[in-house]
Amino acid sequence: MRAYRHSAAIRPDLLALGAGLGILLLTPINTDISIGHMLLMGAELLLALILPRLILRALREPGLRFRWRLASGWTVKHTAYIALTVLISYFLLPFYLRSTGAYLNWRVAPGTWNLIRLFIGTNALGIWDELFFVNTALPLLRRHLPFVAANALQAVLFTAFLYELGFTGWGPLMIFPFAVLQGLAFRATESLLYVIAIHLSLDLVLYLALIQAHHPDWLRLFVT
Repeated sequence: MRAYRHSAAIRPDLLALGAGLGILLLTPINTDISIGHMLLMGAELLLALILPRLILRALREPGLRFRWRLASGWTVKHTAYIALTVLISYFLLPFYLRSTGAYLNWRVAPGTWNLIRLFIGTNALGIWDELFFVNTALPLLRRHLPFVAANALQAVLFTAFLYELGFTGWGPLMIFPFAVLQGLAFRATESLLYVIAIHLSLDLVLYLALIQAHHPDWLRLFVT
């Protein structure tokens, strides 16, 4: 049976998590990919990652680690799961974006530099999602709650953040299960690299689906 920390120890962990969430409340969360906004939003999201760790260190509480490698090694099963993620995303994301009009929450301007910024923005945010919700919120919650409850709470936070970002309509109905599965994948592999690889494979499909939704003749965008 998992040994949870004493109830008195919940205060530092809640303070650390609350500090990170507090930063998010002050962050202008949207899909603007102008350089100024990307730098501002990026700095605040980075602070939301760093501040909880600084608080835990200052209070001499157990810290949070970035665990990268797969303990069992990369297997066919791991690759197959990523391939399945891409396949489901290929059929689901374009339908979602068009049926809800959520693609209009992103601006996809012509020109190679604009498309590069969009690519950087979608992927950087995908990496941050895993670093904060799966590698920060989930471990802190697991210290005091059974895994199922902790994972459900991080999935709620994950879903709320992406809804605010622009995944409106019935987006939460697909984001919440994905966030739960990411928590399960992290628990099974204890590899941040693996859950990031899953997320970035989905983000690649999202990136292409956004371009296709805005510009069906998207190949011309790179030379405009």
